[in-house]
Amino acid sequence: MGAVLARATLPGTLAQVRHVAPVRPNAAPDLVRRVYAQVERDFGMLAPPVILHSPAPPVLAACWLALRESLLARGAVARQVKEAVATAVSRGNSCPYCVDVHRATLDALVRRGGAATDPRTSRIEEWARAAARRGEAASHALPVPPDQAAELIAVAVTFQYLNRMVNVFLGDSPLPPGVPVRARKGLMRLFGLLMAPAASRAATPGDSLSLLPDAPLPPDLSWARDVPHVAGAFARAAAAVEEAGRRSVPEPVRDLVTDVLDGWNGEPPGLGRAWVAGAVSVLPDRHRPAGRLALLTALASYQVDEGVVDEFRRAEPDDRTLVELTAWAAMSAARRAGAWAHEARPHVGDRDTATTSSERTAR
Repeated sequence: MGAVLARATLPGTLAQVRHVAPVRPNAAPDLVRRVYAQVERDFGMLAPPVILHSPAPPVLAACWLALRESLLARGAVARQVKEAVATAVSRGNSCPYCVDVHRATLDALVRRGGAATDPRTSRIEEWARAAARRGEAASHALPVPPDQAAELIAVAVTFQYLNRMVNVFLGDSPLPPGVPVRARKGLMRLFGLLMAPAASRAATPGDSLSLLPDAPLPPDLSWARDVPHVAGAFARAAAAVEEAGRRSVPEPVRDLVTDVLDGWNGEPPGLGRAWVAGAVSVLPDRHRPAGRLALLTALASYQVDEGVVDEFRRAEPDDRTLVELTAWAAMSAARRAGAWAHEARPHVGDRDTATTSSERTAR
């Protein structure tokens, strides 16, 4: 079913991506081809939020490792609960595309039966929203035991990253822009039904790790260490994205973004873009377009528009550099949010809060 759906949706999938040209499956180099094969198998289709990374193959693999091993892989937490976290984080980041996709998938899973209606799921969603703010994270205890916390933080960090990339490279919805408002609800329900069979099959943990070389787990990702496939995925993904940043983000821009993130509390910087103009004024003129795009991606990705991208591409015209710069900025912000989420210490009671009975039996 995955290969059939992927082939049927491919033209529309490629057309959704803006600013870069995704690599077509029949022209894919080895690493891209291997990632695409796993995406078709495990996700059910070549998802635009993944394939937009394809001009930068190691970053494509990094994105897939984080997404697969956090959201799709079998673990202690029910897929419905993970989809609820993905939806909550996406709503907090003003990413309507991801809200549509993951709300529709969650609704379809609930209709098929499951534990997502557990009242404690709403507490986990509350944590997912609060944990993205430095000042609020410590006041919201994650209502699951420690062995499940890493999986939920992994989903939250993945979508802190993906929401930023989707806001830059995709539109507001997976549906074509001309779809009438009155038809959207029914079409999104159909979309969820198409996604539900793949979402109902838990993927084997760790299958994606061979796509990237082993790497040490950075200290700010220590929350992942108790779940080996999650730790392996995020260590490898972080290393690949950091290497991309060294290659495509000028050092003064990396330093500026790091300094700004050091003082960031997770709140949006405001409606206008005066803040970013002031921030990049310390950069040499030739680095200001890169600094503007990187800061907007990290802190206000919904403000990235054609003009910001075009200004950057006048100096750096290739697709790979654009993907690598935005990926580095998005991951830098997402990792900060993950560290804050880790501050919301797991609540040790109720060991089975987010685990379905079938998953407990399987374990």
